[in-house]
Formats: sequence, C-alpha cells, structure tokens
Amino acid sequence: MAGSAVAAGLLGVVGALALGLAVVGGAAVTAQRAAGAADAAALAAADAATGAVVVDDEPCAVAARVAAAAGAAVTRCTITGFVATVEVQAAYAGLAAVSRARAGPPEVN
Repeated sequence: MAGSAVAAGLLGVVGALALGLAVVGGAAVTAQRAAGAADAAALAAADAATGAVVVDDEPCAVAARVAAAAGAAVTRCTITGFVATVEVQAAYAGLAAVSRARAGPPEVN
C-alpha cells in the first residue's frame, strides 16, 4: 500500500513538471513568434516608406497586415523618414509577449 502512495505522488510530481515545461515552452515559442513578426512588420513598413514596395496603404497599415499574418498585433508604429519602428504583441495563455524592431536604409557616417 505504501508503494502505491509513493507511485501516485511521483506520478503527480512528474505530471506537474511536464505541464510546467509545456507552458514555458509555449511561452518561448510565442516570444520568438512575436520577434519574427516585429522584424517582418518593420521591414515591410520600411519598404513601403521608401517606395521599394509600391502599395496603396500607409506603411503602418502594411506593418499591421504583416504582423497579423504572423499571429501578432501591432501596438505601436512610427515612421521617421525612411526608418520604421514597430512594436508587436502576441498572446499565449493569457500572457503577452511584446517585441520591437526597427528597419530602414543603412546609416551613412
């Protein structure tokens, strides 16, 4: 009988650890997805701002479309000259992963 109690307790501990690892893994994947979405959205907005890609929308609207396609939402977008700075947010299990990216032509010194 004592062996059954130990086995049940051990099974509970292993189950809790597995659930915790799954949550942490999902959060890490969401953070990487947010980072990729921010990078892609900033590049798209910078391309739209410079005219490298001809679109009818404003650069920040293009960034919002690209971020949405990657499963994130743009929370902030600014265009300064040809430089786009974008902040996106992606959700996982009620938590928010926020990432920022900046893109534009190279700086000349």
